[in-house]
Amino acid sequence: MKLKKVLVDKVDARHTTIIYQPRYKICVSGSAESEHCAPDAEEKAEELGRLIAERGMVLVTGATTGLPYWSAKGAKQAGGIVIGFSPAASQAAHIKTYRLPTDYHDLIVYTGFEYSGRNLILTRAADAVITVCGRLGTLNEFTIAFEDQKVQGVLTGTGGLADMAEGLLVESHRGKGKVVFDSNPGKLLDKVVAMIKADEKKG
Repeated sequence: MKLKKVLVDKVDARHTTIIYQPRYKICVSGSAESEHCAPDAEEKAEELGRLIAERGMVLVTGATTGLPYWSAKGAKQAGGIVIGFSPAASQAAHIKTYRLPTDYHDLIVYTGFEYSGRNLILTRAADAVITVCGRLGTLNEFTIAFEDQKVQGVLTGTGGLADMAEGLLVESHRGKGKVVFDSNPGKLLDKVVAMIKADEKKG
């Protein structure tokens, strides 16, 4: 069972046993530019990041701008842990070539696999992927996670892919997968975590 915090079992005054339990890693996938998204998409992305942190989970992003960046900001302001996966091979390339930020992240992994390879590593590194708004890059992450039978959440009402995803699943005739939908960040996160736990019970 995955717990939010480290458990400390005090055997006696001289010995302490520390049991480390991994935290859920939640990827926030979304538009690197938010101009075409819903007016409150940035606010909802930031709230989502904050909730992930407050609930003791780790936020995973593509170490990029836009809505994932706002989620990272929300998570860090709540004292959370944020890990980014960059398409660049180095910090210098991340900043100068790709023009991506480094703030609001505790660790950035420089994959060197450009965007398509980065997307695969990003989604597979997470226990679940949550889509906020989104364009073609976000669609790529969405379909990778779907093919991998990954738990996914879609924050509806944020524009872009998030408001098209349910229709795409219907028209694609591949079933609903492990995708849940909600317009409320907190309720969506509840659904995502519940589905992760259900998967764990199934083994």
